[in-house]
Amino acid sequence: MEIGDHVPNATVITETGAQHTLDELRNDQVAVLFFYPKDESPICTIEACSFRDAYQDFVTAQAVVIGVSSDSAVSHQAFRENHNLPYTLIADKGGMLRKAFDVPKRLGFLEGRVTYVIDRDGIIQHIFNAPFSAAPHVAEALTVVHRLQEDAVSGLDL
Repeated sequence: MEIGDHVPNATVITETGAQHTLDELRNDQVAVLFFYPKDESPICTIEACSFRDAYQDFVTAQAVVIGVSSDSAVSHQAFRENHNLPYTLIADKGGMLRKAFDVPKRLGFLEGRVTYVIDRDGIIQHIFNAPFSAAPHVAEALTVVHRLQEDAVSGLDL
């Protein structure tokens, strides 16, 4: 997937075990979809908690945050509860969504860490890939979300 591509409307399983389409989770809002390697690993926990800490900023900017890893729904539920994560986690067992988004592997075999910002129309507006760093994912995503919000507001002023 590249900037300008329309995201696939894949069917996914959330941390509750519920089945949804990606479009349902986005709900016609700007979406921040972040792929991370593993629940409870050090860098992934920092990243997830950074999105948690900035969550209200995303909500204020009318964006949804969605995390994705290949861990199970049960693992995601525990991860979410352990760290008070207020957003949806997708259990991508088998890596189907990861493959659809072309998330690269690190060192050829470790799952990558990539964040996508998707506009209201389901078009990828920004991709950020920093496999060994967590904090920049939130800052990059929030900057783009604010820009999209400003663009939407200025478009209404025409």
